[in-house]
Amino acid sequence: MSDVTILAPSPTLTVTVEDHPQGSEIHVHAGGQGVWQARMLRRLDVSVTMCCVLIGEVGRTLKHLLEDEGITVVAVEREGRGSAYLHDRRQGQRLVIAEEEGDAIDRHARDDLYGAMLHSSADSKAVLLSGPAGDATVPSDLYRRLTIDLRSDGRLVIADLAGERLEAVVEGGVDVLKVSHEELRRDGLVRETTVPEITHAMHELRRQGAGAVVVTRSSEPLLVLDDHGLIEVSLPPFEENETRGAGDSLTAGVVAALTRGERLRDAVTLGAAAGALNVTRHGLGTGDADAIAQLRERVQVRERPQGDADEAPHGRVSPDGLAALAETETEES
Repeated sequence: MSDVTILAPSPTLTVTVEDHPQGSEIHVHAGGQGVWQARMLRRLDVSVTMCCVLIGEVGRTLKHLLEDEGITVVAVEREGRGSAYLHDRRQGQRLVIAEEEGDAIDRHARDDLYGAMLHSSADSKAVLLSGPAGDATVPSDLYRRLTIDLRSDGRLVIADLAGERLEAVVEGGVDVLKVSHEELRRDGLVRETTVPEITHAMHELRRQGAGAVVVTRSSEPLLVLDDHGLIEVSLPPFEENETRGAGDSLTAGVVAALTRGERLRDAVTLGAAAGALNVTRHGLGTGDADAIAQLRERVQVRERPQGDADEAPHGRVSPDGLAALAETETEES
């Protein structure tokens, strides 16, 4: 049994060329949103099962790389073109040499992936839904159905998604939704990324079905809206080395804390620390657990006026509510 089961439909094989005093240094890793989240979860000593579709020789290489990182891989294997990229960073900037999203996942593979998620997450404390390599890789309705089925079976479901997949998990009643302010604007949910507009969008997402909403705002404090209201979470800024993967590290930190029984408002402080440390590093989804724990002590949390009355969706229990119920059951037993 793993603490967390992650849906990562199409991991990416990443090849990056870096400068080296004696020539070039070539790095080969597994990558993609779900992989970066799983990597950070492992750094935080959380066990992870990843359900994915691995395609062709790229997929066979990815399986070995993922297992070498201590991730349990439940893979649907197919022939074809897998997701991969080749980037050149020898001049200090990331130059794209080649990028391939890979083949779309066919109906039979989607069915097998769906079944793998239901089976693999049976004893997990949380399920994390991440996005595929490309928009056409897997239909968004899979996320809606999976959210409904996982929650009906008692799973805590967290999603880090945007676009049609965000709409799908909200319709399915996701427990915690994480999204960035850029994604909100890209999806037309806000016109300007001001706090009032973002807050209004967060209330709307809760009204439509999300239990709690976490919005990251690049270097600005992130916002959390739950049953108890709106909070702002901030860290001292760091000089950025690599911004990619910071949001995924944040999500992983939140999930790690939730699996340990922390309330969401406390869990986001671990996520903020993990995300902040990640921007200082070359590796995506990386960071030392002790450094993250120390950095967490510098996270500041403050209440903000909501500006828009909001009630929890009828019949829903928030993640904090679930934690409280669990504590009550433990005391009674």
